[in-house]
Amino acid sequence: NKLYLGEAMKIKNLVVQILTISLVLLMSVPLGVFAQDTSGKPAFKQEELDQMIAPIALYPDSLITQILMASTYPIEIVKAERWAKKNKDLKNDALAKALEAQPWDPSVKSLVNFPQVLEMMNEKLDWTKNLGDAFLAQQKEVMSTIQKLRAKAQETGNLKTTNEQNVIVEKETKVIVIQSANPQVIYVPTYNPTVVYGSWWYPSYPPYYYYP
Repeated sequence: NKLYLGEAMKIKNLVVQILTISLVLLMSVPLGVFAQDTSGKPAFKQEELDQMIAPIALYPDSLITQILMASTYPIEIVKAERWAKKNKDLKNDALAKALEAQPWDPSVKSLVNFPQVLEMMNEKLDWTKNLGDAFLAQQKEVMSTIQKLRAKAQETGNLKTTNEQNVIVEKETKVIVIQSANPQVIYVPTYNPTVVYGSWWYPSYPPYYYYP
């Protein structure tokens, strides 16, 4: 029932941008920042949001923020994943320079540094698109769901500070923040959502599980 941390992906030129954008996750995103669902009804039910977000809720804030933003560009995700496979020999400064020439959103470019995440989003394209739609139309519900899932993982003893990450609970807001222990290295968690959160509360909506 432990949270296993996978291979570390080093960020150089993009790390400052990633950590800056991650501040979005530390507060409720105000309505109106992104396009809203004009029907007046949630596009996704809570059980669907739980199912959808469970695989990434325990990722560091800086990484999950990039995933949420990049999910709103599913076509670019596909292009970036194909490009990354063709250019897998590019590393460090050479990779950063090559990425600058691409027309993709910065969030999509940042995920090239996390091959297993980019591959997951490409292979589960329907999930990626749904995640992007939810983030655009239901920001508050998405952020609240992330916090709910983190709280459940913490209650079961599967979310804690380790050598790779710092788990911080804000005193006033009770917001659970997950930060990399080393700002220059971001670890990609690998975990089974049906285990780390305890007994799943929506049997008809089991959480997605990607095997990297």
